[in-house]
Amino acid sequence: MKRIGDYKILGATRDDAAGEAFDKVAKMLGLAYPGGPVISELAKEGNSEAYALPRPMIGSKDSDFSFSGLKTAVLYLLKKEPDIAKNKKKLADLCASFEQAVADVIIAKTLKAARLSKAKTVALSGGVSANTRLRKQLQETFKRELPHVTVLIPEKNLTTDNAVMIAISAFFNKKTARSWKKLDANANLTIEETS
Repeated sequence: MKRIGDYKILGATRDDAAGEAFDKVAKMLGLAYPGGPVISELAKEGNSEAYALPRPMIGSKDSDFSFSGLKTAVLYLLKKEPDIAKNKKKLADLCASFEQAVADVIIAKTLKAARLSKAKTVALSGGVSANTRLRKQLQETFKRELPHVTVLIPEKNLTTDNAVMIAISAFFNKKTARSWKKLDANANLTIEETS
């Protein structure tokens, strides 16, 4: 983003978004919805190196994401070891391993996009930005790798969904503002189409 209304997409999800992957893995494990907070809570007691899960597209030249392969890897692991969800230690380890895999991909792709675009600021947003492991490791990585880049991470109460981002976009896009009663919602618009 160069300024309000001037955006360039550097990378996008090719299939499942990170939050969607958390929700689907939680469902496979018989955990509550939304999956992110439940998995993160269990992951606190787990070993993030217990299960060797893939980091999809982490080495690709672009900044795109894909989490369907990670989700599928968890599915195959559960078929191979169906008792994982019933064993407290194994469940915590799987949650920690899954959470770390997601964080590793997001951090690597964000770092790559920041380098390629010569970013001055990186902002973490969306529901997965509430993830404590991701927040901490993203800040540490940028402090070490790109210390000149400012990393903005909102308070956790502003990270549950993209409502704040959408509201701010609408606020600055007054040329199309009209009564909310006359709005047609389209969940598939990109930020470029709304500016």
